[in-house]
Amino acid sequence: MNSSTQQDSGKLILRIALGALVFLHGISKLDGGLEGITKMVEAQGFPGVFAYGVLIGEILGPLLVITGFFSRIGGILVAINMLFALYLVHQGDIGHLNQQGGWAIELQIMYLATAVAIALLGPGKYAFNQR
Repeated sequence: MNSSTQQDSGKLILRIALGALVFLHGISKLDGGLEGITKMVEAQGFPGVFAYGVLIGEILGPLLVITGFFSRIGGILVAINMLFALYLVHQGDIGHLNQQGGWAIELQIMYLATAVAIALLGPGKYAFNQR
C-alpha cells in the first residue's frame, strides 16, 4: 500500500467515524424533538430558530462528511455545531474531569478536532467529489 493510498484510507476512516457518530446524535434529536434545545438557545439570548442549526450540524454536516460530497463544508458545519454545543451545554464542564479521570468534554473536543481536521485535509480520493 503506497503512501497516497494510506492517507486516503485514513481520511476515509476519519470521515466515517466522525460522520456516523455525530449523525446518531442528530437522529436522536429528530426523535426527541427540538424543544429542549430551543429553550437552551433562548436562555442564552439567541433566537429560538437557532435550534434548527443542530439539524444542519448533526444531520446535513455528517452526511456531507461521510459521503465526501463537499466534506470540507460538512466538517465546518460539524465544527460550528460543536462550538455551539460546548457553549450551550458543556460550558460548565470545561475545567472538570470525568469519573475515569479524563477531561469531561473530551468527546466533544474530539468531535471538534476531527471536524476541523477534515475541513483542512479534505476527503481524499474515496469521495463523491474531492472538495
